[in-house]
Amino acid sequence: MAGPSGVGKGTVVRRVLELVPGLRLSVSATTRPPRPAERDGVDYRFLDEAAFDELARGGGLLEHAEVFGHRYGTPRRWVEERLEAGEDVVLEIDVQGADQVRRAIPEAVLIFLDTPSMPELERRLRSRGTEDEARLARRLATAERERGQRARFDHVVVNDDLVRASAQVAAIIGGSHGPPEGSTHP
Repeated sequence: MAGPSGVGKGTVVRRVLELVPGLRLSVSATTRPPRPAERDGVDYRFLDEAAFDELARGGGLLEHAEVFGHRYGTPRRWVEERLEAGEDVVLEIDVQGADQVRRAIPEAVLIFLDTPSMPELERRLRSRGTEDEARLARRLATAERERGQRARFDHVVVNDDLVRASAQVAAIIGGSHGPPEGSTHP
């Protein structure tokens, strides 16, 4: 699942993990410092630049991108092992990363999470209280560009209500395998 910063990807993913039995979350690697209450290996794998470079150069990342001055990536081996075991995996990534995932795993189901409007996205970003005005303006400009990429995704879910958006994402994941064995379509 991808979408602009501030759309609620993390919150929706946590809820979807509760709704979809057996769904696994890929923990991204990042070079950014942890935010308060974030834990290494749970929220992210916090790496220094050298370790991240080594992982990227060695093909160890399924996707990676620089976002607002920090690097993020999805460890390839863990995802591939889960998929080979027949498990579903959800990635919480940005729009750049989604393009790379599509190239690496063409059958991946790409979901774009969005807010109902740019003013709502701005409200959410401001409420986090983590950006100064210059960084906020940069995030909003990036979000506007990313929202223009929605058509490249298989599904778009508007996060205007957490329960509804999470249920929609869960249904998409559940439906990504097609109808159950033995079922028919009219």
